[in-house]
Amino acid sequence: MTVSPPRSLTAIVLAAGKGTRMRSDLPKVLHKVAGRSMLGHVLAAVQAAGATRVGVVAEPGRADVAAEIERQAPGAGVFPQVERLGTAHAVLAARALLSEAADDVIVAFGDTPLVTPETFTRLRAPLAAGAGIAVLAFETQSPTGYGRVLTEGERVLAIREEKDATEAERRVRLCNAGLMALSGVHALALLERIGNDNAAGEYYLPDAVSLAVADGLAVAVVPVDEEEAQGVNDRVQLAAAEAVIQGRLRRVALLGGATLTAPETVFFSHDTALGRDVTVEPHVVFGPGVRIADGCTVRAYCHLTEVTLETAVKIGPFVRMRGGAVLESGAEIGNFVELKNARMGPGAKAAHLTYLGDAEIGAKANIGAGTITCNYDGVFKHRTTIGAGAFIGSNSALVAPVTVGANATVGAGSVITTDVPDGALAVARGRQIVKAGWAVRMRAQLLALKERRKGG
Repeated sequence: MTVSPPRSLTAIVLAAGKGTRMRSDLPKVLHKVAGRSMLGHVLAAVQAAGATRVGVVAEPGRADVAAEIERQAPGAGVFPQVERLGTAHAVLAARALLSEAADDVIVAFGDTPLVTPETFTRLRAPLAAGAGIAVLAFETQSPTGYGRVLTEGERVLAIREEKDATEAERRVRLCNAGLMALSGVHALALLERIGNDNAAGEYYLPDAVSLAVADGLAVAVVPVDEEEAQGVNDRVQLAAAEAVIQGRLRRVALLGGATLTAPETVFFSHDTALGRDVTVEPHVVFGPGVRIADGCTVRAYCHLTEVTLETAVKIGPFVRMRGGAVLESGAEIGNFVELKNARMGPGAKAAHLTYLGDAEIGAKANIGAGTITCNYDGVFKHRTTIGAGAFIGSNSALVAPVTVGANATVGAGSVITTDVPDGALAVARGRQIVKAGWAVRMRAQLLALKERRKGG
């Protein structure tokens, strides 16, 4: 049996425009949802749907946008849109990419971060069945402002922008979501024939539909939920998109075997990974780059970014971890502990009120309350190494670079500036002096002074 090769897919993402309604110096498509830019979400989705060639149409001279494109889709083409004369005009800015052979072409928008890879896959599916164009559309009770998808029975006739629609057409509730898939054989020819004979004098991408119909090409409508199709134009809509994606991520975590005791208070990054039998208490925030293995407990009010927790780790409440921190199996850290670029070995503990930065802590070491690693000299960061089984007394300062050996003990209140050998005791503090009766005499003197001042 002959197996047909997979259909090639080119994706063109429109990302030009300043987004003035965002009230921001940051380009609209770089605003983040669940820790990733809106543009990043779209680029990830089209690539997951099979796009091997990606082009982004962007505002000229935006190095920040170009850098984000390279991060999210290495090797993607960046095509400047000098004039903004409509969506079809924008797509044609990527003419060089359209000229390359591709079975399917998807046109997406950099400000629609909720569209999933599965939806992009459904959008291109009709092309394999012979359609010339497939459009994404949704039903809504409030169609005002949207282009209407005009049909006759099962046949699509056109997409009409609201300002160009008749009264009858404006009553249609099937609305254009904007995203479109085109047959690679016909895409460039259809786009080049689109005119600007409309109320705005712009070149509309949806006009490709009526041209395809006139050419006898089949046009398919692919349904999508209105919520998924929504674009983001201001901070209110950005917050709404965040809420939708957080809902999806919470559902994934719960169905994957994690317990969220108050799901609505837990916020995930797009890439958070939780193992089975993980418990997450209320008001936890996961930044990018967090990996949590099976059986861990994250207590309330923790904030984690670029963190790995291995199996059966317990942290919190009120823990801050960042900068590549790692807790190996069975390690525990408690309330008001911060780790930055630090690794704690198996079974190591820091129960409370501790800062461990640029540190390596050995297995089953115990870090007392109030301990800090003094890792920064004002210019450079330095590393602290604490050996397996070491005991660091409360309120100690370890001035890096410094090593505390295995099974060594540091006396409470010490400032350690030189290495401590294995098994040794280090005490670095002033000798205690006791003066009998001093406190009583001093208090009497102070009270007498207070009385004299009142009399004066």
